[in-house]
Amino acid sequence: MSAHDPLSRRDFVLSAGLAAGIVSWNGFSTVQAETPKERPAPDAVLKKLLEGNQRFVDGKLTHPGRTPQDFLALSEGQAPPAIVITCADSRVAPEIIFDQGIGDLFVIRVAGNIVANAGPLVKGSIEFAVAVLGARLILIMGHSQCGAVKAAIEHIEANDALPGSIGQLIDPIRPAVRSVIGQPGDKLENVTRANVLAGVKALETLPPILSKAVSDGELKIVGGTYILNTGKVELYS
Repeated sequence: MSAHDPLSRRDFVLSAGLAAGIVSWNGFSTVQAETPKERPAPDAVLKKLLEGNQRFVDGKLTHPGRTPQDFLALSEGQAPPAIVITCADSRVAPEIIFDQGIGDLFVIRVAGNIVANAGPLVKGSIEFAVAVLGARLILIMGHSQCGAVKAAIEHIEANDALPGSIGQLIDPIRPAVRSVIGQPGDKLENVTRANVLAGVKALETLPPILSKAVSDGELKIVGGTYILNTGKVELYS
């Protein structure tokens, strides 16, 4: 970001810290573990994730460490190169699916991996990871047999009400359901894809932080689906 941007990096970090009420500006300096020149290129980050996913598929994981000692090196700060936005489904665990170590992924999980029409808590978390932590890649990852997507399809067709806040949860998926009406193929797969791609488009055009980072080549945003019965993550071209 230049000094003339509507929201500078320093201003964003400072405002984020004040809003959270948990850290000072000086505290954020510890997370700047890498300078922009040292950070890997977005395509290199994506390549690392896909290589890790292939290891997962092959049953050759290389990151078994899950003890406090494994976290020690990053106890004072973090600089994850990739953000993974995915479903809260118990079968979807990005660190395992991509065979990544501690500190490699900034993970945001919400049922239905909702991004388009998501509120400021989700979008602000993404912006924080890009502007403050220096993430270079955002992967929005749906998955096969997603219950939230199924619910959106079923209840928009039935035109009925859902209890509690469940209706509000699936409301952002409804545009994806409507967008695939008349398309050939499996409706659940079509809606899953449409929901992910709507999220990609929403983030690519989200000012002032993400859209500028994308246009400057500092950030790449991709979408894909995790296939439960194979373990494979299939990216959308």
